[in-house]
Amino acid sequence: MKKTVFKLCFLAFLGLSVSCTEDTIESERVEEVENFNQELLTTYQINDVIKNSLQQNGKFYWKDASLQMLWSASQHGQNVITIGYGNSENDFEKLGTSKSSDIEKQLLKIIADNESNPVEKTLIYSDPVLNIIDVIVKDQKTLYALRKNSNIRYIEPGDYRFFQYEAENGTMKSSSSGSSGCGFDAQTLSSADYTSISPNAKVPWSFYKHNIPNAWSKSTGSGITIGVIDSGVSPNQSLLGSNFNNGDSNGRSVQKYGTYVDSIWPWSTSTDGPNDQCGHGTSMTATATAPRNNKGLPVGVAYNANLISYRAAANVVLEGYHEQKGVQNAFVGLGNNTAVKVISMSMGHIFSVGRIEDGVRYANNRGKLIFCAGGTSTSFTNFVGVIFPAWMSETVAVTGIKEGSGYNKCSNCHSGNEIDFTVVMERSASGNTAPVLSYYENQSDYVGGSSVATATTAGIAALVWSKNPSWNKDQVLNKMKQSSSLYPNKSSEYGYGNVNASLAVQ
Repeated sequence: MKKTVFKLCFLAFLGLSVSCTEDTIESERVEEVENFNQELLTTYQINDVIKNSLQQNGKFYWKDASLQMLWSASQHGQNVITIGYGNSENDFEKLGTSKSSDIEKQLLKIIADNESNPVEKTLIYSDPVLNIIDVIVKDQKTLYALRKNSNIRYIEPGDYRFFQYEAENGTMKSSSSGSSGCGFDAQTLSSADYTSISPNAKVPWSFYKHNIPNAWSKSTGSGITIGVIDSGVSPNQSLLGSNFNNGDSNGRSVQKYGTYVDSIWPWSTSTDGPNDQCGHGTSMTATATAPRNNKGLPVGVAYNANLISYRAAANVVLEGYHEQKGVQNAFVGLGNNTAVKVISMSMGHIFSVGRIEDGVRYANNRGKLIFCAGGTSTSFTNFVGVIFPAWMSETVAVTGIKEGSGYNKCSNCHSGNEIDFTVVMERSASGNTAPVLSYYENQSDYVGGSSVATATTAGIAALVWSKNPSWNKDQVLNKMKQSSSLYPNKSSEYGYGNVNASLAVQ
């Protein structure tokens, strides 16, 4: 009797198991049918999803995109896919990953099993430091198989150009978020916008709003190296080159590197060098480190700090494969440089880029204090808050505000709860911004937005660190917070407000 009951129970269990297995298989088939929608979405449709996410959530991540959208975006971007892999979400360094090589081979096999091309025609790039590979993927089922793999941290289209498609679709209004941010103009400075000091330098009016000149009696940035990731430095501005030690600036060094590859082809590897071909990078390095010169030109915040400049992108919008890869490599390079304490980057994008995230975290893990621009635009300001990577917890986000009482963001600056500091950089009466060295020798210019705010704050951080060389980045950042106008409270739009540099170096 017991045997009969057991047999019946076993058969019932077996039947239930078979039924469950069949249900699972059927469920997976339904999932595949639902997900393998090979209809190519237009760039208009893809951009619309991105903009809706920004409006609703303030952020967009490719991990939230449907399989169809991810595949469509990659199709529009030369079929390039960037894969971040690892044993966990935070496992992004090759040295820290067990069997990193095995995981990479496993992923390449998945791709080979689902694609018609052999591996040698699939793999574009394998990063030597980070767990990242760039591959050519044409079949949607390949992305499906990869997304199901437990060693995948992210899969993103490697060359999707949001702003280019906005322009092509006629949906982008005039906006510096979608423009280059470049300019080679030189302007004569209004006498109301600077004060002359010895030996013959001009102090920008904005520096006085943060008590930077008073801080110079205690610290000038000596012994600290600032890394600037931008469009490079002008070869025509000797005060950021051969004449870096001029006037009261002495005993310091400047190094220039290039990680940007100027090519439409993702497999190209030759960079176009360290020289600025935009103008933006020159303005940012000058704001942070220009010498206290004897040529009657604007001085930088940390005029005795060392400088390492990276030409990592063509302009301020980090769009496209080579700009994003260039920025990632710049962060890794600065992260590996033990002399670097502070990193300033006044560039970004409106959505997350996994490889740049990895680069930022790599540098952060090596003790670098990273400042990023909160965003500068016009037509996108209404629905885009703080941009990427300034919204990351590993970065310090900065934006610009207008001169006057209270806090009013500059005409085209972004704000939001990720902002940590503000810089006064727009005059209330004239609308003039901050004086800076020009791209050209013996000339000056004006520069504004969250860009100059970021470079200014990075310079203040160098002053604080120079005064306290034994401190780590957290101690420097805490001192800056404690020396800010809104501390200990934090505004939902403007963070801790304006840093008082003189108080910060006490």
